[in-house]
Amino acid sequence: MLKAGLIGVPAVLAVSGAGFGIWYAVSDVDTVGEVDFTNPLAIPPLLTGRQEGGRRVFDLTATAGERRLKSGRATTTWGFDRGHLGPTLRATRGETVLVNVRNDLPETTTVHWHGMHLPAAMDGGPHQPIRSGETWSPTWKIDQPAATLWYHPHPHGRTAHHVYRGMAGLFIVDEPAASAARLPSRYGVDDVPVIVQDVNLDDDNQLDEGYSRIADVGILGDTLLVNGTVGPYFTVTTERVRLRLVNASPARVYNFGLSDDRPFALVGTDGGLLPAPHTTERVQLSPGERAEIVVTARQGERIVLRSYPPALGLDPINSRITGGDDRFDVLELRAADQLSPSPEPAATLADPPRLGVDATAPATRRFELAGTTQINGLAMDMNRIDFGVVRGTTEVWDVISPFPKPHNFHVHGTQFQVLSVNGVAPPPELAGWKDTVYTTPEVPMRLAVRFSEYADRNVPFMYHCHLLLHEDKGMMGQFVVTEPGQTPGTPPHTDHN
Repeated sequence: MLKAGLIGVPAVLAVSGAGFGIWYAVSDVDTVGEVDFTNPLAIPPLLTGRQEGGRRVFDLTATAGERRLKSGRATTTWGFDRGHLGPTLRATRGETVLVNVRNDLPETTTVHWHGMHLPAAMDGGPHQPIRSGETWSPTWKIDQPAATLWYHPHPHGRTAHHVYRGMAGLFIVDEPAASAARLPSRYGVDDVPVIVQDVNLDDDNQLDEGYSRIADVGILGDTLLVNGTVGPYFTVTTERVRLRLVNASPARVYNFGLSDDRPFALVGTDGGLLPAPHTTERVQLSPGERAEIVVTARQGERIVLRSYPPALGLDPINSRITGGDDRFDVLELRAADQLSPSPEPAATLADPPRLGVDATAPATRRFELAGTTQINGLAMDMNRIDFGVVRGTTEVWDVISPFPKPHNFHVHGTQFQVLSVNGVAPPPELAGWKDTVYTTPEVPMRLAVRFSEYADRNVPFMYHCHLLLHEDKGMMGQFVVTEPGQTPGTPPHTDHN
């Protein structure tokens, strides 16, 4: 039975006697066994661009559109090219890319290349606004391992609204060395994007942008979209299928597993392939995180990709009101009667992160995610550079959230290595390159963060909570990468100031 009772519930009801009991009883969402998988999974178009002047060139247009999510009136959405979500961009390590992004929306937006290593001026954060009717054309050389990255807007104070309306897409980075991993690689056949978002629809099938002020994490929807599809199924034609999972929701944490609890191979996370496949039954993703899993199918079967209650590390009440008790049926995998053979993933997938520091190294910086509006006691200020780091260095960052709400931590322009969680070595799912991590309350996390070749003393990168309401409310800061001996400069003035 589906139960969604947070949106619009008065605070007085939530904290008063019998009213609290009623509110608590209906404040979870459970769609397990309730989803009719009647719609084939939409596969975002794959763009490989065109060659011009030694660069791979892509064209994107941010625009409003419509998507028929349910029977009745079509839902008004935002997106790229087709008006909801966006195409998958694909390029190879070593290539230089140019992306022409035109904004046909009625307000300023940006496009942030989440997980991409690139100059700050090309990052697409709040300092690179694209005004309505204008085009922004960032260009950079791709120099990072094969990975599942994604792109989404990042306008200051409006990111949650833009992403919730549907503005998101994949950016797949390839490299020749990754072929030795023996992973499924035919896009849309055995290598499948799975972009997961949750929404609330009103009686007229329009997006409801209200959220619970009690939970204070942003919109927690009762309807899941996978690549923009409600109730999706995917026909599996090979013995193994690679699912590129992306949590593109503004606030919800998912805990993915299969309906029969069979194990699968976790082969990649945010920044690329893990050192070795990790056999597991669950993979938890907070907003912005990605995971690549390989599922082994049997002929003629139907199994469901499900989201189980996530481990948020909160007390029972705060966990319940922030989605900790919610369950979803996400995607049905329908195996054909005959499956083409496919190999097991290789025992070794990629080199592990090696940044030359370990968990005993002294921390360079500490980040405390307090409340829902500040990091280290400061709310975001577009005119303030919080600190500078020197190009070519690796710093050790301690991150902690002492507050009983879900938070995570995302760093722009780089990937980092998790050195320890609560003082011990990280679990296998955190053994690869990361750019976003869930910060369990009261559990310290130590990160080694690299800053290699891109320096700009004036144009900053961001660090922030990727629960987008928190980011929009001020739980974000900014840093610059300087040349040795330089001091941080002055951030550019934009319309977002």
